[in-house]
Amino acid sequence: MADVELRQLRYFVAVAEELNFGRAAERLLIAGPSLSQQIKALERDLGVRLFDRDRRSVSLTPAGAALLPHTRALLERADDLRHRAGRLSGSRPVRLGYVNWLPADLAVRTAEVAQVHVDAWVAPSHTQAERVAAGSLDLAVCWVRNEDLAQRGLRARLIGADRLYAVSVGGDTADVAAGDTVVLLDDDTASWSSWNAYAEALSRDTGARALRISDGGVTGPAFFDHVRRSRHPLVNCPKGQTTSLPPDLVRREIVAPEVHWTWSLVWRENESRSAVLEIADALCGGGDDHGIHAPDVWLPDDDPHRLPTA
Repeated sequence: MADVELRQLRYFVAVAEELNFGRAAERLLIAGPSLSQQIKALERDLGVRLFDRDRRSVSLTPAGAALLPHTRALLERADDLRHRAGRLSGSRPVRLGYVNWLPADLAVRTAEVAQVHVDAWVAPSHTQAERVAAGSLDLAVCWVRNEDLAQRGLRARLIGADRLYAVSVGGDTADVAAGDTVVLLDDDTASWSSWNAYAEALSRDTGARALRISDGGVTGPAFFDHVRRSRHPLVNCPKGQTTSLPPDLVRREIVAPEVHWTWSLVWRENESRSAVLEIADALCGGGDDHGIHAPDVWLPDDDPHRLPTA
């Protein structure tokens, strides 16, 4: 068997979590054809088929499902080895994790402060927050609540925000009231725990209808299928903010209220490394509220960046 690269194993995990090569490529910041070639090379080197593919879907084979937890454990051990070596050399980089969004000028902001290693394991918000708390990451860009910060011993600063929109069938692109939208909740809490908490709060506070699904259709082609079956516009998840819409679907701005999603930069409360704290200042300095404090903006009550009410 040829030597297997850690990079290929990270690609395998990303595709296994997304079950979509396009979304996995976006997460990994590489071209889709290159990702497909790397997965094929990994399958050839391992001597097993990891995925069943057709034009409509991607699924793990029994061999792929059996190897996935071992691959994750191997990558964690490799990260730990690198971190230990960094500590011994006295030049350990700041380890930064993320979900699907990073500041476009991250390299510029941090270049003069410290070396930043952007972790290739792209995972859901709650997973990245747990990794920071456990010490396998120093910082992470993710969505968190005050409850999450208190439970995990973390601090957070606002680093960015997305104004969410709705997607519907037809040519009507007029604004839609939040209470006239549908928001999806997925039964797969391992992948969608943070989104589900956000969606439940949105439904409770605005009257948006919560629709429970079990097909991973919060994003991707399955989301578009849900839109086509719905009589109401569906709220778009932040993971789909930059995805091009099919020609039969349209984007509609949500109003009354505007619906926003915040991105926090989180680190441990007891963090003592000056490089980590300086990177946090470099990324979050300037006091930009990213539009979340404008009138008629909705954020969950437990959002750490929501202004207190009088």
